[in-house]
Amino acid sequence: MIRPLVRLYIDPGTGSMLFAILIGLLGVARFAFKGLWVKIRFLLSGGKQKDADDKAIPLAVFSDDKRYWSVFEPLLKELDNRGMDVVYMTASEDDPGLKQTDMKHVKTECIGPGNKAFAKLNFLKATILLSTTPGLDVYQWKRSKDVKHYVHIPHSPAEMTTYRMFGIDYYDSLLLSGQFQIDDTRDLEKVRNLEPKELVLTGSPFMDEKRRKFEERKAQADKEAGEGNKKDGRTVLLAPSWGTSGILSRYGADFIRDLLSTGYHIIVRPHPQSFTSEKELMDKLMAEFPDNDQLEWNRDTDNFDALNRSDILISDFSGVIFDFSLVFDKPVICADTEFDASPYDAWWLKRLPWGLSVIPRLGAKLTKENRKDLKKMIDDCLEDQSFTESRHQVRDEAWAYQGEGATRMADYLTAKYEELTKKEETSNEPEKTTKKKAVAEPEA
Repeated sequence: MIRPLVRLYIDPGTGSMLFAILIGLLGVARFAFKGLWVKIRFLLSGGKQKDADDKAIPLAVFSDDKRYWSVFEPLLKELDNRGMDVVYMTASEDDPGLKQTDMKHVKTECIGPGNKAFAKLNFLKATILLSTTPGLDVYQWKRSKDVKHYVHIPHSPAEMTTYRMFGIDYYDSLLLSGQFQIDDTRDLEKVRNLEPKELVLTGSPFMDEKRRKFEERKAQADKEAGEGNKKDGRTVLLAPSWGTSGILSRYGADFIRDLLSTGYHIIVRPHPQSFTSEKELMDKLMAEFPDNDQLEWNRDTDNFDALNRSDILISDFSGVIFDFSLVFDKPVICADTEFDASPYDAWWLKRLPWGLSVIPRLGAKLTKENRKDLKKMIDDCLEDQSFTESRHQVRDEAWAYQGEGATRMADYLTAKYEELTKKEETSNEPEKTTKKKAVAEPEA
């Protein structure tokens, strides 16, 4: 008799719980073995051997994807110039950071993708860990008892409320670029009864770097235009977020057809997560609309080139709208995809996320009704100069201390490191006992 094949399905929540249990058991075994090994080495060395593993990394940086190297690079260069030792840990084998050789105080290593990376991070020994990755202590990534302080920096000058729920709750401090991010975080802490985090307004190093590169390219383009090398036609960039509220999920192939009907050159740059979470949709769209003279699919690690080549951006609630409008000073069109706040921290605040609330000041709003004449909307946005002043106002709200981000972040991290190490030294000092001095009795 042939037994039927049985397939077991484990949902993500249960899988995460099982992984957490496994990590806990491995942790107990690891620390038990490590304690035994330290004792053996101590005895064999006559009490003089020091375990090299006991030395904590001063500052560890974790990047869950190669595309965030551009976020960390300006800050790492500043820290390297100050002589601070840093270990850059990436989950991507082809991370550009692994090839860097100019920074003498920055070591780089690939710690593997997914759970392999989290397994290492969960037992990491470091004074400070810096990351753009949300979800600390929510799913697989747990706080290590040997990391004293966790610092988060956003990879976009947008908001903190469009992270998946509880994304930043268990960080100790956040380095932010806009006051609205501080206000939203404090409101989340109040409504969820959380301990207040350390929130520091530092600006944005990667926005500063993009602006510098853009100004250099613009100067070169203006020179070439003056020599008669003019650009032909207009280029439209479609760069939506991922998930059920994103443009490609809501409108799909019909929207790409609408774009092609404009006759303009179209760059489609989906969020990288779409190729994982919405793989079936991406495969279908890329097969139906292959690369050709009018349309290109862009999957560059760094989005700078795609943004720089485009005249206008069409997006939804993706943070790329701020890179494009605030750094490159170009108009955007944001689709009304009826944003569903339920998976995000924004749900707790019961108000429109800041990024969506400022869209009318950055460009036009695309609806089902006005989609019929997409070409006219694109032309009107590009020719209407009224958005320029309001874009600059939004830039000032979202991007504090322009040009100073790396310096201010490095100031905070070095000061925090000194504070934590000084506190550790103080706590490790043996208790001092003072003897009272004998005082001679005065003679009668």
